Amino acid sequence: MIIDLPSTTTSQVNRKLVELRERGGAVALGRVLTLVIVDDDGEHLEEHIDAANEASREHPCRVIVIARGSRTAAARIDGQIRIGGDAGASEVIILRLYGPLATQGQSAVVPLLLPDAPIVTWWPSAGPKDPERDPIGELAQRRITDSAAERNPVRALQTRRKNYTPGDTDLAWTRLTNWRAQLVAALDLPPYEAITSAVVTGEADSPSTELLAGWLAEYLKVPVKRIKTAAAQGIVSVQLERRSGVIELHRPDGKVGTLTQPGQPTRRIALHRRSTKDCLIEELRRLDPDEVFEAALHGLDKLSAGSGKPAAKARKTAKASAS
Repeated sequence: MIIDLPSTTTSQVNRKLVELRERGGAVALGRVLTLVIVDDDGEHLEEHIDAANEASREHPCRVIVIARGSRTAAARIDGQIRIGGDAGASEVIILRLYGPLATQGQSAVVPLLLPDAPIVTWWPSAGPKDPERDPIGELAQRRITDSAAERNPVRALQTRRKNYTPGDTDLAWTRLTNWRAQLVAALDLPPYEAITSAVVTGEADSPSTELLAGWLAEYLKVPVKRIKTAAAQGIVSVQLERRSGVIELHRPDGKVGTLTQPGQPTRRIALHRRSTKDCLIEELRRLDPDEVFEAALHGLDKLSAGSGKPAAKARKTAKASAS
């Protein structure tokens, strides 16, 4: 069910929610959190709402969407309430703010928050430089940004590193979960030797590649070289050097990776680029600070740059050792 409330106020939206709850039996007490989405009122807004609806099937929540409209229009709020099949396992409240109200998202959100429920703020497009100091971000226990959606993703990631506050996270980090799991699993196989250096290759403006390299640098305590390439999107390969040879995880097509390491058969691994929905579901599973993400941000300062030649050479060495 979709109910439109043009030229409304947050008080009127709240009264309508109470009316719907009393009439239809929708129980707000079943919501485990409030998810606030802050975005421009553009063509991708519905995609982000759909991702939140899918995430709500695992995390029932109230979704409040602050859709910032034209700043030059007359001041008004157009509200919309979605429940039932149009809202997944959540109740979706969309507030389109126009004119001077477009910058007053906090005032619009506060009356609609669920009592005693944790608050998560998500900026699916361009986010603030300092999420914790943002008027809506300061309401939340967790603040989710996406550096990959910024005009300059790597610069945005560096800005977030400087302004990091416990509770901040980024979907560029969540997209690394499968890569991290495969690399850790590879190191659990013999021979159990220390890593001496690493090379991470990926698209020049890929924040996920930066974070993967930073994570390796911080936890392995070895030199990590970050190589930029235009040959593929996102992360392309990781090489971990040790005395017996190179462990390499190579994904040239964004779908299937190949893991090669000395003394082990070559393995093909599903490494599809993760959807926004999957990343959001994972992030909503925790409301405490992500210390590993913080450590990966610290590791960004330890990276060195290089050309694509060392990575290609390492790949040949790894294949020769495995054969």
